[in-house]
Parts: sequence; structure tokens; C-alpha cells
Amino acid sequence: MSLKVQIQDDMKAAMRARDSERLSALRFLLANIKQKEVDSQAELDDAGVTAVIEKQLKQRKDSAKQYADAGRTDLADKENFEITVLEAYMPEQMSEADIDAAIARAMAETGAKAPADMGKLMGKLKGDLAGKADMGAVSARVKQALAG
Repeated sequence: MSLKVQIQDDMKAAMRARDSERLSALRFLLANIKQKEVDSQAELDDAGVTAVIEKQLKQRKDSAKQYADAGRTDLADKENFEITVLEAYMPEQMSEADIDAAIARAMAETGAKAPADMGKLMGKLKGDLAGKADMGAVSARVKQALAG
């Protein structure tokens, strides 16, 4: 079963259970997936759906932080709930040791040795680690690896 079909089935289950918060989060996610499909004029595969979920997670985390900083815990709690709903559809995250191993492998494959090679290295890693690791954290680890 594809990820998109699973999300649609979960949305139907939330409707039947009258779980309005979960239903709202899933509807918003499906609307974003459909918008991406319309924009690209192609149906998204699991990798494309995962990319949409990643983008939504990043937006929700940023919003939750801003709401918390502004003292709006009610809105921050809503965003945090939606984050937990979305994270259920993400692949299991890689450990730091696995990320370091992937960086070492990519450095060997691309021949990257200096900070100037960061773009080439990140391009390779983005394809390998998409959805499995926070690319911001990976970028910081790549900078460390190339500097040291």
C-alpha cells in the first residue's frame, strides 16, 4: 500500500472516529499532496509524499516554536499534535553513527576532501538520506567532516 493511500485510509478512520484534530491534520496534508501533484502534473510516489510531509513538519516545528515563544501554548500544543500525526508517516530516522557512515561512504565515492566539495557531497547525500535524517544536521556534520 502506498503512503498516500495509507494517509487517505487513516483520514477515513479519523472521520469515522470523529477525531476532528487528527482529521484536520490529515486533510491539510492531503491537500498539500494534491497541490504538489497539480503543480508537477504527475502523481507523487512515496518519496514525493515523504518530501511533502518533511516540508509540513518543518513548517509545523517553526510555528510551534514561534507560538511557544509568544506565550500561545494553546496554538503551540495544536502544532505539536499535528507534528506527532505527521511523524507517524515518516520513515525511521537514522542514528548518528549511520549518518556518519553514510557521509564517509559518500566522501569516498565522490572524492570530496575540502569544504569546496560540500555541494557535490550534499547532492549525493540528499538522495541517499532524504526522509531518513534531518538534512540540516547532516549538513553540519558534513562541514565538520570536510573541515577536519
